[in-house]
Amino acid sequence: MATNEDQTMELEALRSIYEGDECFKELSPTSFQYRIGNLGDPKAFLLEISWPEMYPELAPNISLNAFFNNSISASVKQNIIAKLHEQIEANLGTAMMYTLFEWAKENQEQLMENHQPVVNTVTTSTNENSVTTNTSVAKKKEKKEHLSKSQKKKLADKTDNQGELPRGWNWVDVIKLSKTGCKDD
Repeated sequence: MATNEDQTMELEALRSIYEGDECFKELSPTSFQYRIGNLGDPKAFLLEISWPEMYPELAPNISLNAFFNNSISASVKQNIIAKLHEQIEANLGTAMMYTLFEWAKENQEQLMENHQPVVNTVTTSTNENSVTTNTSVAKKKEKKEHLSKSQKKKLADKTDNQGELPRGWNWVDVIKLSKTGCKDD
């Protein structure tokens, strides 16, 4: 019989294993998401698994309903869930979250083999010709620079109330420059 202690131990193990892994997200102490594949990969999908009260004696709940998965057809989603349920049946009664995430990562190609990436077609009309361009829906997001509190404070001290640097912040001090010995020979 599973206890809260078993779930607590598995939770601590998951936090330890996936610490710093940008693909793993703990939604709650009993609900987790893992992105299978890289951002921008048309065959990437977001796997969400949550524990019922009697987990691991009862199978965890699997969902592929995240917005990230909107380009995946219902039949491909059903296939992924069916294959994961096979893994769940084999591991019922034991801690299996890590096993499920890793199995999905290792079998991503097989799970997504029938997936057809969604491609938007954009048509631009010119005077005499019609030009068609294919652009992929998935685009890599640019990473934002993360500043520490002290860096943010220094930046705020340098800027005005609109977040702009004051006029002349990068001007050269001509008097100071002339005293350093910059002479024309």
